[in-house]
Amino acid sequence: MKLLFSTQDLEIGGRTLEGFPLLLDDDCLPLQPAQNFLLHALLDSGSARSKLTWEAVGRRLYDYFAFLNANGLQWDQTDAPVGTLPLSRYRDWAAGELHLSPRTINKRLALVVRFYEWACRKGHIGDLPFSYRQVRAHHKQGMLAHVKKDAQMVERASVLLREYRSPIKFLTSDQVQVCREHLPNPSHRLLFELMLRSGLRSCEARTFPARYVFNPAGRKDLVAGQVIRVDLNPQELSIKFDRPRSVDVPWRLMEDMNAYKNLERELRKNRCDVEPDALVLSSFGTEMARTSVVGLFGELSKRVGFPVTAHMLRHTYATFTLAALRKSPDFRGEPLLYVRDRLGHSDVQTTAEYLHLINQLEAQLVLAHEDFIDGVFGAGAHP
Repeated sequence: MKLLFSTQDLEIGGRTLEGFPLLLDDDCLPLQPAQNFLLHALLDSGSARSKLTWEAVGRRLYDYFAFLNANGLQWDQTDAPVGTLPLSRYRDWAAGELHLSPRTINKRLALVVRFYEWACRKGHIGDLPFSYRQVRAHHKQGMLAHVKKDAQMVERASVLLREYRSPIKFLTSDQVQVCREHLPNPSHRLLFELMLRSGLRSCEARTFPARYVFNPAGRKDLVAGQVIRVDLNPQELSIKFDRPRSVDVPWRLMEDMNAYKNLERELRKNRCDVEPDALVLSSFGTEMARTSVVGLFGELSKRVGFPVTAHMLRHTYATFTLAALRKSPDFRGEPLLYVRDRLGHSDVQTTAEYLHLINQLEAQLVLAHEDFIDGVFGAGAHP
């Protein structure tokens, strides 16, 4: 079976559906009823209009059915002994062989659970291949939601795993410098800097339009050395949830991007028949693909000897920016709200998770001094 994404030639009800996921079986026919479920889940839902959401949902559902296909399992088998149902085997495979985190597995399972619930309502199966259990859920109301007692019981599919939230990972300043030393490719280096110094997501950085870049020294409305506000338009680059926002680009980074645009990008774009809108181009003169960026950070991690991911750069930007603004006597706004808006978080509670990283960072800086450790633990008092 295959997963493809439609071109602009696909239309349904007069609506162009470029980038819509297409699940095909071994005969290159639509994989039913999974394909109909995608039409229901992505076209009927007002919260699933983003092409990034389409891609993520398509890949998650494809992952499940590809597993079934590879192991000769039928999706509608709902009467097997406990623990041997296709959905349970998929969960155990993801945890045991792929070593995915419970949170990642549950994101995939939640979609498959929705598929089975839809299939049962449509009469494709008579029973669900899982049961439900009652769990306690707390309302998220404000910054102190975790201390509220107005909890309620909700139903949760029994196939889902218990989640333990992993700590947010970011790079230290020394690790950032090591990464820079191992990025000789101009496009890779610029992509790294764009995510690190502006908080852009990977999809946003690799589709960042070249038209946004200019020589800041030529603008009379700018003061040398200031950060430059750039408005991101979801019609011009890939943004999660298609939600417009603004980012602040450092002066020197804008200069570097402009130099890349006028030199390296000019060389690369001539290798492709059609000039893409993106600033950062591959060696073939095309926009960098998502898989290429994943591979880039995988190779970088091997070279530097520690994990580096695109999202870690976003976490690093948020942590250090929040720490700097909280200490700055000149910043008059609310640091947490500033970082929230730059990252595009819909809830400030999500941004607030970086506060404990600041404490962790400051503690590491203090504990890094040998004299401090000696003073705390009495080292140096040799007999």
